[in-house]
Amino acid sequence: MTVPFLILETGQPVASMRRHGSFAHWIRVAAGLARDDAVFVDVQRGEPLPSREGFAGVIVTGSAAMVTDRHGWSEASAGWLRDAAHAGTPLLGICYGHQLLAHALGGEVGDNPAGREMGTVCLQLAAPAQEDPLFAGLPARFPAQATHLQSVLRLPEGATVLASSAQDATHAFRWGERAWGVQFHPEFSTTHMRGYIRAREDALAREGHCGKRLAREVSAAPHARRVLRRFVRHARRHPGL
Repeated sequence: MTVPFLILETGQPVASMRRHGSFAHWIRVAAGLARDDAVFVDVQRGEPLPSREGFAGVIVTGSAAMVTDRHGWSEASAGWLRDAAHAGTPLLGICYGHQLLAHALGGEVGDNPAGREMGTVCLQLAAPAQEDPLFAGLPARFPAQATHLQSVLRLPEGATVLASSAQDATHAFRWGERAWGVQFHPEFSTTHMRGYIRAREDALAREGHCGKRLAREVSAAPHARRVLRRFVRHARRHPGL
């Protein structure tokens, strides 16, 4: 019997994209996990955090919430993630999950000084990525989907930057041997990304950005998706302590 992955839901897609399912569903499908290979727990809606026992690894979704708001469910999840990281549980935080993991381990999260980053962005791998289980062998530059206002401004002690973009110096990091955060969305398809841009057109216009141009510039991001699938394979091969 296959050991399932736990997906912690910290938020849901914008209303216009919910016809495509939840973030957890998008992640499960993009990760290549069968329905029975993933357990969803919606911590934002008050579902209790489970025991870490019995899971191959943990993936934390994105959210429209802000880590800096210190919601009770978020801080409780941060404490759970801190304990899980120190216990050696394989962890992958995506967008909000990336920021929450950094916060949980002692890093600093806040508004990105450059403002909103949205659309298909170009990631630049840092030198340590070439020795990393999730990033080794990927091109030095590759596209990924992103949508966020806050970023990891200071890494936790002992963490290593793996990737950056022109607007965000910490698009991916690893802490220890089994915990990763990625600011980008490896689960987003071009449909998801364009839908998010359409949903944020008014905000983008107020900030001086052209949503139609950003939507035209959306492209596939297969290497970003490989990072998610590599996490699943790595967690299965190297279970937590």
